[in-house]
Order: sequence, then structure tokens, then C-alpha cells
Amino acid sequence: MGALVDSFGRVHSDLRVSLTDKCNLRCTYCMPAEGLDWLPSPELLTDDEVVRLVSLAVRELGITAVRLTGGEPLLRRGLVDIVGRLAALEPRPKLALTTNGIGLAKVARDLAAAGLDRVNVSLDTLRPERFRELSRRDRLDDVLAGLDAAAEVGLAPVKVNAVLMRGVNDDEALDLLHYCLKRGLQMRFIEQMPLDAQHGWTRTDMVTAEEILDALGAAHTLTPLPGRGSAPAEEYVVDDGPATVGVIASVTKPFCAACDRVRLTADGQLRNCLFAREESDLRGPLRSGATDVELVARFRASIAGKRAGHGIDDPTFLQPDRPMSAIGG
Repeated sequence: MGALVDSFGRVHSDLRVSLTDKCNLRCTYCMPAEGLDWLPSPELLTDDEVVRLVSLAVRELGITAVRLTGGEPLLRRGLVDIVGRLAALEPRPKLALTTNGIGLAKVARDLAAAGLDRVNVSLDTLRPERFRELSRRDRLDDVLAGLDAAAEVGLAPVKVNAVLMRGVNDDEALDLLHYCLKRGLQMRFIEQMPLDAQHGWTRTDMVTAEEILDALGAAHTLTPLPGRGSAPAEEYVVDDGPATVGVIASVTKPFCAACDRVRLTADGQLRNCLFAREESDLRGPLRSGATDVELVARFRASIAGKRAGHGIDDPTFLQPDRPMSAIGG
């Protein structure tokens, strides 16, 4: 086994695998109300193809953590089986899921039994009317039920991810934090990133990490935790602990220098950065009979070309052609 290292010496051990580009919400900051043109089914990696590529990454490239994403991964019919097959790999990777929580209550126990270790659930508001406005769906109760179910079956730590938007939901920072504190969930706030399908992101509409911390600090004492490593979130102990809150400042305080993540899209394209404008095709060679050695070489070549940073602050920065729903979280 050889580590997956780029030209800057960064070792990549975290693989994000998108299982579908489809989603059952239409969040205003992600996609238009009518949705998007979904990938045709024949273009999606099959369950066997997903398992083969992840197996290679784990066995040959030192991947130790696998996160299943989308779109909405709960829409993938073979999800529980995929989790079980990945949990059986040697060495066994840590397995996580990022989801909007709709439908999680129905499958949380099966996912835990199959080997899923933990879950992140996206939740931007606790107000039913605002949830309908933001997501264009009336499903808040389902998301909250999913959080409860995940905690009940031990998919811990259950993390809640929220994107605060100026004039939209930025008045709910404390409400969201308190909801999580009362239930033993871990709250994480994420700066809004330029990954919307409409390409309508503006920096002025983004609520910064500094503003988020100011809002939380008005009611709580926040003490930074040392030793962040390659984790995307800066963690803070809330009051005297043990609870913590995380803030992901991808835009204002990029952590590219410590990035250890690589992404595989639902149609088998390898992305060495969330904001990359180029991809490396694995599906084509895979279906043309490529050997394990050849596929591993493609992984390495993609990572070797990774840039130093995402370049959001560069005047020449351009959003990726794919929106977040098609890239995978």
C-alpha cells in the first residue's frame, strides 16, 4: 500500500463518494425549483463498481475514511447493501453518511446494522414555514425524526450541518445550537460556498465564520479546541463543555494546506478538489476492462495534479461547472 500524496506533500485519506445526483429537496441556494437534469441511470456507477473503486482506494491507496454523499444518498436503492460491503473491507474504513435526513428514520437501524458509523444531517432552520420556503418542501418533521432515529441507533456523533444566509436564516444560529445541545447532537455551521447550480452566489450574502462566532458568543463562552489537523471544522467547547460546536470557514479561512479529501462523483469521475474544474474519468476505463493497477495509477495521477488551494479569492476564480448536488459533499 502506498499513500495517496500530491505534489505539495498532502496525504489523502478521506474519500467522498457520491451515490446519486438526485435530491428530494429543492433548496434555494442549491438548485432551481424545477430541479436539474439528472444523470441518466446508465451513466451512474453500479453498486459493484462503487465497491470496486472504494476497495482499491482502501486497499492500495491508504484511504481510511469513506463518506457517502449525493445528491441525497438515501435515494440510492442499494445504499444499505453498499454500506455492508464497504464495512466488510480489509482494512475497514470509517463509514459516514451525509444526508438531508428525509427518510433517515426508516433506514437508520438498517444502516447501523450494516456498519455505518455516523451521520451528518443538513438542517438550516427549525421553523416549518421557513423550511418550506428554503427547501420548497414541507418535510421538516421528517428531518427531525431522522435525527432522533440516528441518535437512537448509535450513529454517533450525529452532526447537524447548517448554512446561514444573510437575511434568510442568520437569526437562527443560537436556536440551532440550543436544539443540538439539548439532544446531544453536534452542531456545525458552514459558510455558504459558490457551488449553486444558478451561479448566483455572492460573498456579500454569505454569513462569515466570524459573524457566526459573534452570534454564538453573545450567549455562550466559546473556547477553541487545539489540534484541528485536517478536519474542515474549527471546534469550540461551549461554556464548560463537554459539548462543542464547529464552524467551517471554507471561504474566509480556507484550510486547503491540510486538505486530505478526494471525491468520486456518482458517474465515476474523480475530483481532487471540491472546486476543481477538471475531473479524471474512472468509469470509462473501469468499463473497458482496466486492471486494478491501471485504476490505481489514475487515482495517483489525479491527486498529483491537485492545486495548492481552491482560489475563491483569486480574481480569475470560476465556479465549477457542476453544482454541489452533482459533485457530492
